[in-house]
Amino acid sequence: MEPPPLDGSRPLAIVTGASAGIGVPLARLAAADGYRPILVARRRAKLEELAEELQAAHGGDPLVVPLDLAAADAPEQLIEAVGTDAPVEMLINNAGFGTWGAFAETPLERTTSLLQVNITSLTRITRLFLPGMLARGRGYILNVASTAAFQPGPDMAVYYASKAYVLSFSESLTEELRGSGIRVSALCPGPTRTEFHDVAQMKDSKLMENLWWMDADRVAEIGYRALRSGRAVRVTGLINRILTQAPRFIPRALTRRMVARIQAARRD
Repeated sequence: MEPPPLDGSRPLAIVTGASAGIGVPLARLAAADGYRPILVARRRAKLEELAEELQAAHGGDPLVVPLDLAAADAPEQLIEAVGTDAPVEMLINNAGFGTWGAFAETPLERTTSLLQVNITSLTRITRLFLPGMLARGRGYILNVASTAAFQPGPDMAVYYASKAYVLSFSESLTEELRGSGIRVSALCPGPTRTEFHDVAQMKDSKLMENLWWMDADRVAEIGYRALRSGRAVRVTGLINRILTQAPRFIPRALTRRMVARIQAARRD
């Protein structure tokens, strides 16, 4: 694939998982901020629809890159599509999904795909584009984690563990890159109204009725503002911030049992 011609007046902002959920408003925010969005997800039609919207509103010729980040070579396909010397100033690693159910009963292929998207592709994409940011002395990296990152999650064991990785990875990069001109943030949303829960087979959960669910637009706004201001970790919503601090004061054995009970309520 031949890299696209570049508009020298606009730095690039890569947004993975840009076809739905938090990724859509994050792409809108980047475009409104003067970036040329690079929209990455599996569904070409959804990306093209968003690209047309962003072009009409902000110009900048958004680039559509249909990719399945569960594929082992997806990060290399992405950098080939964008170009190795492209001025990628912002990287938003939003793509991710969850599975629900006992680990022993979850298809191994599904678990492997989750790890590839949530951890491996995120890490490799960051590694591929970070050197260019360092060379230019400027950049922003937003990794979308979750409140799930703060405790174990029976019945969503691999998903919770993957988000703990994203949080730890992001915080480590924050320190490694201090003084480099590159800002790294981990966005940790709580329950958010997206299609994530349909994919994770949770759409009938009674937890869906909780009042502290947030809209994707609001979550994206909070995360984007945190990234631009250099905030290392941003948990969305007061209730979520309280809940993520609770494991510091509760024995771990009790924490995991409490989460297990919440998950059991979903099954009921």
